[in-house]
Amino acid sequence: MNNKELELDLDIDFDIEEPKQSKVVLLNDDYSTMEFVVDILVNIFHKTNDEAMNIMLNIHNKGRGICGEYPSEIAYTKVAQVTKEARAKGFPLKAIVEED
Repeated sequence: MNNKELELDLDIDFDIEEPKQSKVVLLNDDYSTMEFVVDILVNIFHKTNDEAMNIMLNIHNKGRGICGEYPSEIAYTKVAQVTKEARAKGFPLKAIVEED
């Protein structure tokens, strides 16, 4: 093989789309404790304690709080993780995905 045969046409125009982003939102309920919600925010959403407290207060006072924005597949995985952990601890905490 000579060098001519190894040359590739690198002038190919690719349309690369960014993954669709979705918000994960936690909804308020009358049974999940504030401490549990903070734990979920720290352990699943990797928030600092201060960030988790602020989001938890939004959930408590406004009925909902945005936990983060992720590619859709990751957002749905986070919802499944919240649901699994909440049910294991006996809480009805609900997470939803809001797609942009």
